Amino acid sequence: MARPALEVADILRGHGPAWRNANAGHVNLAALKVMSAIESCRTAALGGHVARCENTACGYTAIAYNSCRNRHCPKCQGAVAREWMEARAAELLPVPYFHVVFTLPSVISDIAYQNKAVIYDLLFKVSAETMTTIAADPRHLGAKIAMTSVLHTWGSAMTHHPHVHMIVPGGGIALDGSAWIAKAANFLLPVMVLSRLFRRLMIERLTAAHADGLLSFYGAHAHLADTNAFAAYLAPARKTRWFVYAKRPFAGPKSVLAYLSRYTHRVAISNRRLISADDRSVTFKVKDYRIDGPGRYKTMTLDPHEFIRRFLLHVLPKGFHRIRHYGLLASGVKAANIARMRELLDVAPPPAPDETNSAETADILPTPCPCCGGRMHIIEQFDAGRQPRYQASPSRLRIDTS
Repeated sequence: MARPALEVADILRGHGPAWRNANAGHVNLAALKVMSAIESCRTAALGGHVARCENTACGYTAIAYNSCRNRHCPKCQGAVAREWMEARAAELLPVPYFHVVFTLPSVISDIAYQNKAVIYDLLFKVSAETMTTIAADPRHLGAKIAMTSVLHTWGSAMTHHPHVHMIVPGGGIALDGSAWIAKAANFLLPVMVLSRLFRRLMIERLTAAHADGLLSFYGAHAHLADTNAFAAYLAPARKTRWFVYAKRPFAGPKSVLAYLSRYTHRVAISNRRLISADDRSVTFKVKDYRIDGPGRYKTMTLDPHEFIRRFLLHVLPKGFHRIRHYGLLASGVKAANIARMRELLDVAPPPAPDETNSAETADILPTPCPCCGGRMHIIEQFDAGRQPRYQASPSRLRIDTS
């Protein structure tokens, strides 16, 4: 796949030093590490390898620099997403799957930025608890359900907009474990009921977190450290509608995989949304979700420093997991529950994965030679900051092996 003409890395390399100087003392270490990783990604700074076509008549040689593997890097998510998707494929069931989105209102997202680890974690747990509670109610489903949740913290314009995308099978195991209970083809759970419970639970957990001293406030929100001020701040949120959105079900398991491949390892902005950048501005594509049809796609132009600021808004706390499984897919019980779901649905287990790869093929790249289609063998690996002994073929077609 061709490399985009413009990348986030180019913007960071061009404007990052000035941005660091302008914001010295006001940027956390995690954000600075993300910047450095993306700037170095697939450059000689990280080392790499040289691959040559096994066809002696061709002899095409290519140099590939190592990826930074940072989870915020737009270039490094492809391989990780593919590996994750392969593991998920064996877990899918032949039932309708629903897409449910839980969004924090702006009054909460404003304080979430200063308390990412705590409030993002609450968003995950409360949305999952909301789903499992309503699903277990005999008036709605009366079953235990499975959920895969993915955290996104951005809108199309890279503003702070925390929300969880949840993929849920259209049914579950009866509370007594005796049967599979299926839902109607185009309906899972009532969104208004979900919304009210989500609101109540989230406000209760935020209040408890504040009482336990787990929340921090700075700048314009510093006064919220006071218990009464925090209660007054949350009061309007108790009366507004919190948005829970349920989309119509996917066409089948393959559609679920296609969706997940787009969402699970996405970052705040992809390189392909970038249009242009110069000393004064960065222009990129945005989507206006209030409009349907082709007219919803527009462009936005930002000052380069504002672009970098918005990009770094979405750096996650160290060790924070942005993909989580709940209910029947929770860690520790997932394997047994998947086996039970397959049994109740009378579905054969998937075939064992092919483990034919060995040390003999470890030096063969998955991408064939762009000239003749032959296999590409790694003939040299070089360390960070070093240059390879071999030279690339004149055409210099790029091979992406990350």
